[in-house]
Order: sequence, then structure tokens, then C-alpha cells
Amino acid sequence: MNKVRMIAATLAAGVILSGCATGPNRSPGDPLEPMNRVVFKVNDTIDTNIAAPIAKGYQKVTPSPIRTAISNFFSNLGDLGNIANNLLQLRITDATQDVMRMAINSLFGVGGLIDIATPAGLPKHHQDFGLTLARWGVPSGPYLVLPIFGPSSFRDGVGRAVDVRFNLLNYIEPAVRNPMYIAQFVSARSDLLGATDLLQQAALDKYSFVRDAYVQQRKSLTYKGEEAPSTLPNYGDPGDAEGAPGQENAPAAPGLPKHEDPGASTPSDSMPAAASGVAVPASGASGVPAVPASDAPSAAAPAAASAADAAPVMPASSPVVN
Repeated sequence: MNKVRMIAATLAAGVILSGCATGPNRSPGDPLEPMNRVVFKVNDTIDTNIAAPIAKGYQKVTPSPIRTAISNFFSNLGDLGNIANNLLQLRITDATQDVMRMAINSLFGVGGLIDIATPAGLPKHHQDFGLTLARWGVPSGPYLVLPIFGPSSFRDGVGRAVDVRFNLLNYIEPAVRNPMYIAQFVSARSDLLGATDLLQQAALDKYSFVRDAYVQQRKSLTYKGEEAPSTLPNYGDPGDAEGAPGQENAPAAPGLPKHEDPGASTPSDSMPAAASGVAVPASGASGVPAVPASDAPSAAAPAAASAADAAPVMPASSPVVN
């Protein structure tokens, strides 16, 4: 409940400050940029001085097989939220695969420590309630950097509050739950250390880089299976109203909900190229990282969305492991 109240208060403050934060030099999707930059700087400072050193120490003292097992364990718990959100989005095939993943990894993967489902052909579907709202036409609203949690939007901020209810850790006794939250955070932050190094080397403006990566990644995940394929230009008769020379047929508007289940035929979660021209493909550690971004051209593309998740300090209720 405290998390829900904190997120709600942050969103309310963003609404109040939006009137004085807009201006001619603001990005169209980021009217709160001055406030966001302040929050981003605080998050980045905490991450640089506390979160990243802890994650590096964890990597040094923990063997790689054990780190992989811990990451798999929390990822398996996160599949519960994926199941719920896929059902809410009417992605029945994806939800069925998530149920099978969780069952197989829990029963035959020693409680999820070993990921057996992925090699068996059951892909992981990263979903959250923010994507569920987007599926049914709720606009994202302005870009918003949350304290601790990092990159978000008005819609995704509300989604985080709901995703808390899908996290099994919230239903465990505090004596066990709190150490597991810490382990989850350290594991998720450790997985993003490589993306952080890329961010430090590639970004002239870390804030813009993380923002563009996050926005592009969320667009890619939102429109998965809903974008019309690009069509060839129509070179029909110039006098034809629908066939002007060189004019491409307009694709169907993305974002409208489809009630049929895309299933396994949906495209992968790989990110499109960021419009900013920076190579990008990632809820985890925040300050970072999804977006989740592109989900141009550069060999750094696959890691940029992860960099977006790496900037904040604490993972969301259900971090990138979800």
C-alpha cells in the first residue's frame, strides 16, 4: 500500500508541475523534462555510488552458475504477472505458454533455479499492466522519471501499482520477503552492469539516451503483433485518387486492440531503431532500464533498452526478471 501511495503521489506531483514545466524547448513527449532531469540525476547518483558497487561486489563473490540460478528463480516468479497480463490482453496462446513455462520450471527446474522451458521452445513474454492498459487504448501520457523506480510514464506509473499485486513476494512474511527483495534487486542490477558500461561510453546526454530507449522499447512492446506490415509504393495511374506516384499505401493505425490471439505468430520483442539516431534495441533496476528503445544502426542496439533499465536504483515491484 505504501508503494501504491508513493506512485500515486508522484503522478499527482507530475500533473501539478506539468503546467510550469512546459516550454518551447521541451520535447513533445517530455513536457516535464526539467523536473525529470532533476529526479534522473538523483537516481543516477544513488545508482553510481550505491547500487552499482553492490552489484559489482556481488558478481565478484558469486560464481556465475549461482548468479544464473538466482536470476532464473526470480524470473520464474515474474511469469505469474506475465500470465495475468496476457489473459487481460486476450493473448491466450502467450498466457498458455507462460503457464507451461512456470509449471515446467517450477517442477523440473528445481523451483525455477534452472530454466528448462526456454530451450524446450517456450519463450518468455515480458508483460506488465502498463502494456495491458496500452493494449486497450489508454495513452501513455507524458514521459515521467519516478524516484528510485526510474523511467516511466503516467500510464506505466499506474501500471506499476497494479503489478505489485501480481508479485508473489508481497504475500510472504516480512522476515523472508525483505531479504528476497534485496536479493532480487542485486541480481537484477548485476545483470545490467554491461548495459551501464555501454551507456557511459555511448551517451553524450545520458538522460536523453535513456528516455529515447525507454519510449521506443515501450512502443515496440505495445504494438507487438498490431502494426500493419509495410507496403510497397503504389505506382498506379497518377489521376487515380488512391494511386498517386510514389505514395505508399497508409498502414493501419497501430495501437487499436485486436481481439484475436496473435499467438506464436507475433513478432519478437526486438526493438526498432530509435528515432534519435542513437543505437538502441528492457520495469529492473530503474534509472535505467526496458525502453523498453528500441526493442541508427549500431552494434550496441540490443543493450540500449537494458541501459534504460539500469539508471534507477530499485527495481519495480516485479523487475526486469518478470
